[in-house]
Amino acid sequence: MASPARLLVADDNKVNRLLLQRSLQLQGHHVSLAENGRVALEMLVREPFDLLLLDIAMPEMDGFQVLERLGKDLRLRDLPVIVTSAVEGMDSVVRCIECGAEDYLPKPVNPVLLRARIGASLEKKRLRDQQKELLRRFATREVAEDLDASGFKLGGRRLEATVMFSDIRGFTTMAEAMAPEETIELLNTYYMLMFDAISGHGGVINQMVGDGLMAIFGAPLALADSCGSAVRAAEEMLAMVALFNLEPDRKGKTPIRIGVGIASGSVIAGYTGTDQRATYTCVGDTVNLAARLEAHTKAAGHAILVDGATQAALGAAVITQALGPVVFKGKTLAVDVFSVGIA
Repeated sequence: MASPARLLVADDNKVNRLLLQRSLQLQGHHVSLAENGRVALEMLVREPFDLLLLDIAMPEMDGFQVLERLGKDLRLRDLPVIVTSAVEGMDSVVRCIECGAEDYLPKPVNPVLLRARIGASLEKKRLRDQQKELLRRFATREVAEDLDASGFKLGGRRLEATVMFSDIRGFTTMAEAMAPEETIELLNTYYMLMFDAISGHGGVINQMVGDGLMAIFGAPLALADSCGSAVRAAEEMLAMVALFNLEPDRKGKTPIRIGVGIASGSVIAGYTGTDQRATYTCVGDTVNLAARLEAHTKAAGHAILVDGATQAALGAAVITQALGPVVFKGKTLAVDVFSVGIA
């Protein structure tokens, strides 16, 4: 027997709806009814359902139109649909399957076969939901949405974005004096705080190496103000670290200090790796510059450093200080460096 699920039955014949509802309820499912395709779509938008049982010949909006609308809606296109219809002919069956239906059962529906088809469809949905949950756990919401909308394809596209690098200053020395379990606990707590600050301002964290992280603002989803969002995230990161250092259990321990480098400009963003293992990232001179700026925070004595492109986009709302041009390793031209906030 399939696990109880929320099912929606769309059929213009009231007798058919009620009989099907009773049969499905006896199997333990929670069943809602819709008298046509339009009503069914309205209910699917308002409420979560696990499966749709859909008739074809209905007034206002028929089953084919419902299937087409579902296929265009990112929120609903993975909803399993079993067509139960008296419409005969292979063309109708093929059209339903091509439009995304999970199965097609002619009326009168064999109750044993229907029960088996529902169980199989719900199991497929459970596996798809599990895959989505794993994706959300190991990828950011933005990357998960990009994959869901566009699918996976190695390669990238050129766009304007803001890149952030950050790490804990002196972490190697700190870790040397800590037990491995304590180090892991510290990193997990640190990343929890940083993730909250970065994602709260629209950033996407795409790399974590030891105590260092890389985040992108403006990809894969565009941001109206990627520069400002990155700087506000950096300021919140510093504030969170300051609060963390005040916690009672931190007494007697070395406080954490971080450095943040931010650069803006053209990047190539997309999926890199192989078909078996890939990650969403971006490459380009802007990425290299953000990494150099983060490393330079130690020498400059300032916690947040930005390049000229980022500083120019911030406007008067954010106070910055010009630190002069710097020739970074690997670059032939000097870069104007600016500090933001406290040292």
